[in-house]
Amino acid sequence: MDADPPETTALTPRTPTAPTAPSPTDLPPLAPRQGPLRLGRRVFGPSELVVMAIVNRTPDSFFDRGATYGEAAALDAVDRAVEDGAEIIDIGGVKAAPGGEVSPAEELRRVGGFVAAVRARHPDLVISVDTWRAAVGRVVAGEGADLLNDAWGGVDPQLAEVAAEFGTGLVCTHAGHLPPRTRPHRMTYDDVVADIVTTTTGLAERAASLGVRADAVLIDPGHDFGKNSRHSLEATRRLPELAATGWPVLVAMSNKDFVGETLDTGVDERLEGTLAATAISAWLGARVFRAHQVAATLRTLRMVAAIRGDADLAVARRGVV
Repeated sequence: MDADPPETTALTPRTPTAPTAPSPTDLPPLAPRQGPLRLGRRVFGPSELVVMAIVNRTPDSFFDRGATYGEAAALDAVDRAVEDGAEIIDIGGVKAAPGGEVSPAEELRRVGGFVAAVRARHPDLVISVDTWRAAVGRVVAGEGADLLNDAWGGVDPQLAEVAAEFGTGLVCTHAGHLPPRTRPHRMTYDDVVADIVTTTTGLAERAASLGVRADAVLIDPGHDFGKNSRHSLEATRRLPELAATGWPVLVAMSNKDFVGETLDTGVDERLEGTLAATAISAWLGARVFRAHQVAATLRTLRMVAAIRGDADLAVARRGVV
């Protein structure tokens, strides 16, 4: 009589099975296509992923530490960003973090004439100005700004009126309902993304009702603004809920603290984390990406576009030559 087969134990080798290839349906679904985005002289189609380069005319910015505070250095930075592929330049005159007071007059000294200089240098470039003040927005719109980037969530309601009057676009941001230049402290939300959606769409709808063109209004979840790092991660994970509103989504994640706290890295070591968040956000429906490192961001977005079928190879050699 044959012996019974030995019992299988944890030490008994098993015949490996071939891994099951993931189904394409295992990937998060692509966000539905929206309409075109019209800013200045440019029209960006529904599938275009656009880099907005950061040029801060501040002596104390958290990333470049004042490297582009001087006008000549700032103009050089604009030229480099355009050469690297940025299609929007976002000019700021006040850092977001707490610090020394910057009056409207001082903010205008930093960004006012500079917008005109950039416009003369790059006639077709989309120029954005990062300001929450209507008085500043009025001047820079008159000098050629195409977009007013209100990172503090409509604290000056007249800024939207300026955008309507001058025909500029407007970025409507969720900043946790905090005053400008306020760090979040023990922020709590019943549902942070629900709050983001309600706040940003409310600001966008108000802007449109005032006469701002609907195809020139963007919404921004405001990573780290009025949020802790877990809030920012959740906002990223649930970006499809913002894209589903129909308003184009801008994300400003570049080198921010939620990246640093996720990876335990300093400001100068956050590029990989930023690019990972950028790729995920592009797949989930964001369309404009505010960035410090333009070339790396653009390469990341081109790769995402190719994977989702919106861009072809830059060159084709493998298997054909």
